[in-house]
Amino acid sequence: MRPFRYERADDAAAAVALLTAEPRAAFLAGGTNLVDLMKLGVERPELLVDVTGVTSDGIEALPDGRVRIGAAVRNSDLAADAAIRARYPALAQALLAGATYQLRNLATTGGNLMQRTRCVYFQDVTKPCNKRVPGSGCAAREGYHRGLAILGHSQSCVATNPSDMAVALAAFDAVVRVQGPAGVREIALTEFHRLPGHEPQRDTVLERGELIVAVDLPALSIAARSRYRKVRDRTSYAFALVSVAAAIGVEDGVVRDVRIALGGVAHKPWRATLAEAKLRGASACEDSFGRAADAELAAAEPLPANAFKVPLARATIVRTLLDLVEQR
Repeated sequence: MRPFRYERADDAAAAVALLTAEPRAAFLAGGTNLVDLMKLGVERPELLVDVTGVTSDGIEALPDGRVRIGAAVRNSDLAADAAIRARYPALAQALLAGATYQLRNLATTGGNLMQRTRCVYFQDVTKPCNKRVPGSGCAAREGYHRGLAILGHSQSCVATNPSDMAVALAAFDAVVRVQGPAGVREIALTEFHRLPGHEPQRDTVLERGELIVAVDLPALSIAARSRYRKVRDRTSYAFALVSVAAAIGVEDGVVRDVRIALGGVAHKPWRATLAEAKLRGASACEDSFGRAADAELAAAEPLPANAFKVPLARATIVRTLLDLVEQR
């Protein structure tokens, strides 16, 4: 572990000011990802700004029907919240599918959104990685890439976003509230994380010094009938090979509305807008679900060792939608 300074901020404005003033500073909340990366030598901040207590750890029902989740809400508390379980069950299921009890008791909502990829080359400082050292190359393309991206990747990076929580938030049109030097702004969750392009070192669209203060979930009636399915190599403490967060509204056998997001397949939670468009107005049946999945996955560009993810993603989408229809 390299030496670093530590400051505890009194409020969000002070935290932003501290981080903005130090080029090699990082916010510290639960620390379940950042501290590990510091131990590996991947992250080398010279200042840690502790934001514990700076943002809300509450879950608030707003007058317009939205639910506001404070950035400091622990993953375990969010998963157990009665309103979340009733109104957005896929979100609770996604949280419970991630990490371990011990980690969920520390990990925060804001920190979960900021966690970095688990690509083995990103975590190994002896190997080239454009995300860690821009311009050094992507060892994964010719190396071990079984769990990496099949959608939206580039020559520079094939890493995947590891968050389960963010996949459900993407399906439900969540909005991330951030505070920075220029004040407070809102970012759609689907636009919060970036595809790698030529700048894979940039995971999000956050500007320097911006701090996540809350996440807003819209009043979305369809979300009450939703499901999160995670396919992984083992059932405990493993990252998704493919995951699906989905909700569907059906009337007289016809899909009236649908929300689908995928995890484990891209550098960001992947909102399946092509599949959704294909399904609206279609019959709520296996054939329609398969055609919609095929439309979404037509753009997939798998590497040799992860080509299995394409049929796996198709099957997971279809099975998750069928389960939702059959439980009605």
